[in-house]
Amino acid sequence: MSQYLSPGVYVEEVPPSARPIAGVGTSTAGFVGVVPDEVVMPAQPGKFTTTSENKTVPLLYPVAEAGKPLLITSWEQFKNAFGDFQSKSSNANATDADFAAYQQLQHAVYGFFNNGGTRCWVIRVAESSDLADPSNLLTQLAAIDEITIVAIPGATKQAQHTAILSHCFSLQDRVAILDGINDADLTPESIAPAGRSEAGSYGAIYFPWIQVFDPIAKANMTIPPSGHIAGIYARSDSSRGVFKAPANEMIVGALDADRRLSKADQDGLNPEGINVIRVFNGTVKVWGARTRADEANSEFRYISTRRFMNFLRESIDQGTQFVVFEPNSPALWQRITRSVSDFLLTQWQSGALFGETPKQAFFVKCDAETNPPNVRELGQVVTEIGVAIVKPAEFVVFRIQQTTGN
Repeated sequence: MSQYLSPGVYVEEVPPSARPIAGVGTSTAGFVGVVPDEVVMPAQPGKFTTTSENKTVPLLYPVAEAGKPLLITSWEQFKNAFGDFQSKSSNANATDADFAAYQQLQHAVYGFFNNGGTRCWVIRVAESSDLADPSNLLTQLAAIDEITIVAIPGATKQAQHTAILSHCFSLQDRVAILDGINDADLTPESIAPAGRSEAGSYGAIYFPWIQVFDPIAKANMTIPPSGHIAGIYARSDSSRGVFKAPANEMIVGALDADRRLSKADQDGLNPEGINVIRVFNGTVKVWGARTRADEANSEFRYISTRRFMNFLRESIDQGTQFVVFEPNSPALWQRITRSVSDFLLTQWQSGALFGETPKQAFFVKCDAETNPPNVRELGQVVTEIGVAIVKPAEFVVFRIQQTTGN
């Protein structure tokens, strides 16, 4: 309490009893891919160096260090760190497999920004064989808390899919975007080598691959869709919110699907968690929003549900750090209840929660019942939160009947 020594009027600032919870970001991607050590790098503007033969030549950007995550916020920045689009003849020392993987990473990041992405972290490896087991590389991404989407463009092996899903499942603050096997039969088992599982609820798989324009060959080329899909996640988050399923969305830059699938084709894939890319009147669209969750985890059937739950968990966790070491009393319980309730009210008002009233959409309970003496003795304060998350209208049914006129 302040001490006053002379008469007068004194105005004091009083800290609020509850602090607002700000929603965390949801659209920062983490990419892992191949960039050969000998890749041709662009020149640094206005900088030159002298060769051993006394010739003045442009000074090139150095290729980014392998195995180290680098924040990229534009395609220009990616080019300066990992190289621009280029021909195989310019990379004679790279194997065909390594150069193809390099092109897939380039087009993935370009497609990410072109479809609405704004921030991503990129880890490069020198050879495609370094991606056989990406677990150690993914560990480098684990320390970057802002990452909420993870993709390894072109990775379609079972071990690779399992590693990415396990990474997301263990951290519980991000989801995986997986590429299906492009030349597979139209069966879920051949498209998705890693089966449906609990960890699968933290990832979604997309099929088939897409065709884009290659500015070097000046022709269409087939690439995995994961980078473009990550950009669509970011675009949908920005325009609608993370609760909106990132489906029925146009893939900017995609000229065609590598395989045109019909509704009958999708009928056998959608129930098994394969998200199909379809072409409608010349427009390439994402036409699925399911995760790889098994039946035991069907409450996370949709990728929007999983991502929104991740968003709630991370936002509440970060937004309530102020209560740590506060006296565990009814006053604290009321502050927690108000902070979390205000945050969830905002989510309900934005359309993320189901219910005609806030009471139908969510509840927050932090009181003597959730915090009895034995819990308080452990130094814990327990809050129970329930939310009714909106689910995507995947099947829209109109029932039409003929009636006789009066």
